[in-house]
Amino acid sequence: MPAGASNVRFYLMAMIFLVFDVEIVFFYPWATLFPGTVVSNISQGTVMLLEMLVFVALLLVAYFYAWGKGVFRWD
Repeated sequence: MPAGASNVRFYLMAMIFLVFDVEIVFFYPWATLFPGTVVSNISQGTVMLLEMLVFVALLLVAYFYAWGKGVFRWD
C-alpha cells in the first residue's frame, strides 16, 4: 500500500465520523419537542415519529453503504 493511502483512509473515516456526529445534533430538538407534541396532538406526533424514522433509515443506508465500500477497514 502506498504511504499516502493510509492518510486518505484516515481522512475518509474522519469525514464519515463528522457527518454522523453532526446528524446526531438533529435528534436533540426533536427529542425535546416530541413528548409535548404527542400529548397535545397525537396525529402531529405520529407525523414527527415517521419523519424521524425516515431520517434514521437514511442514516442507516449511508452507514451500510460506507461499510460495503470498505471505509471502516484499516488494512
